Amino acid sequence: MDKIIKNVLTELNTNGFEAYLVGGFVRDYLLGIKSYDIDICTTALPKDIYNIFNICANNYGGARLIIDNFNIDITTYRKDTKYSNRHPQEVKYITDLKEDLKRRDFTINTICMDKNENIIDLLNGIEDLNNRIIKMIGDNEKRLEEDPLRILRAIRFATVLNFEIDNNLIKAIKSKKELVNTLSKDRVKSELSKILMSPNYQKGLDLLNELKISEELEIKYKDIIYTKDLIGMWAQIKVKDIPFTNIEKSNIIDITEIVKGNSINNYTLFKYGLYVNLIAGMILNISSKKINQMYKKLPIKERKDIDIKGNEIIELLRIEGKRVNEVYIDLINKILNGSLKNKKGEIIKYLKKE
Repeated sequence: MDKIIKNVLTELNTNGFEAYLVGGFVRDYLLGIKSYDIDICTTALPKDIYNIFNICANNYGGARLIIDNFNIDITTYRKDTKYSNRHPQEVKYITDLKEDLKRRDFTINTICMDKNENIIDLLNGIEDLNNRIIKMIGDNEKRLEEDPLRILRAIRFATVLNFEIDNNLIKAIKSKKELVNTLSKDRVKSELSKILMSPNYQKGLDLLNELKISEELEIKYKDIIYTKDLIGMWAQIKVKDIPFTNIEKSNIIDITEIVKGNSINNYTLFKYGLYVNLIAGMILNISSKKINQMYKKLPIKERKDIDIKGNEIIELLRIEGKRVNEVYIDLINKILNGSLKNKKGEIIKYLKKE
């Protein structure tokens, strides 16, 4: 255990409170996976957490410490009741660790660890971890109704960890699949992104199809080639109303155009730039080394690289300014295909002939 994490647990214990690591960090620790997202559950109330660490808690009794690379969330034991829009409307602080663990989603996320790295397993999480199975805590359908995001989280964990989903949970997801339509598109995007970024992404896509979630979210795709860049994955899949940024939208459109043309050449490199071409190259199985070499050899990378200015073209050809763009397009094509050298004298000689 890292000294930073141990110090936080020790500080809580020294002040008279129970405190345990819980959730994803412990799960990943037991699987040999490095994690910097730390969840600590404790009997310390929000006011106590503030007094010890000088950080304020949110409405659910949780407060965050950021130390070096670690994001440490400290949360008071609680019992949640009356969910609305995925969030508990009533929170009751308690002192029973087992009761606190029961509000969590899957058994593999309930395993705890104290400051001395002793494991506390009150809901048989280790058994399910060893059996590589995603199992819901409590009544499956009720828990999905409380928070439909658990549907996508179950699929995501099964994908990323290469686990299976418990049969009872599968039945519940099939029964409650329409609930995914109540989720915000940002949440949907976040979970699907984690699925797509896993080298095991195909399992996730297969589960989305098998459980009919693809139909609900209107997910469409053909054969997908894995790319280490997330935008490369999104460029190969369609999901209704996903909130992409303008840059993401532009990159997805550009990648799609290059892939559709099934080629990377001087024109695509000039028009779309190196980054987009490298991602498209992953999909087209063209090596990044080759693409980088092609890009380095480009005679021009931007219009401003052309060795003649717009005002010089106007004066030379005695044309209106709005026609300069047409001339530039012709020059770009000629220079990129190698029929014209990017030297002012050569360009002027060419334009005079035209």
